[in-house]
Amino acid sequence: MSKAYILGALHDGCVRKYTYRIAQKYPEYVNYLACLIRSFGYRAWVYKEGAKRSVYVVEFSRKVLSGFEVSSISDKTEYVRGYFDAEGSVPLNGSRPYIYFCQKDKKSLEEIKCFLAELGIACGEIHNPSTREDPNYWRFFVGAKSYSDFARVIGSRHPVKQRILEKMI
Repeated sequence: MSKAYILGALHDGCVRKYTYRIAQKYPEYVNYLACLIRSFGYRAWVYKEGAKRSVYVVEFSRKVLSGFEVSSISDKTEYVRGYFDAEGSVPLNGSRPYIYFCQKDKKSLEEIKCFLAELGIACGEIHNPSTREDPNYWRFFVGAKSYSDFARVIGSRHPVKQRILEKMI
């Protein structure tokens, strides 16, 4: 794993003065991120947010990603994987399988779609599913013919998404 993965996962995080913070429902995923950050020689704090909420947080220094840029194909693959684990989705039930990315930041979705194209993964158009509901919400689907390529090349480190994608190979 790489810093590119963490940078991708930060699309579901927030930036503070000295730290990054990523919150998730799954403590296994937050602990995974913390271990990854520690593997780079930095500290990472994991805690549960609130007594009655099922929200877990990993917080770590902004120095972890200081000066890092996505450049190689390997970086792009890791970045997309982190982004998918944060902002992508697959159905959790037995319905027809599909893979999609959604985000309010259309520019970041355009970047992800370009990286996927470089990796040979076909995608649909970026679109707004309902301008009446939210004019600033964007998404795109991975093409059905590329599901197994996506699962094999990109994959996931998220505890739920990983199991679903493994079935698509």
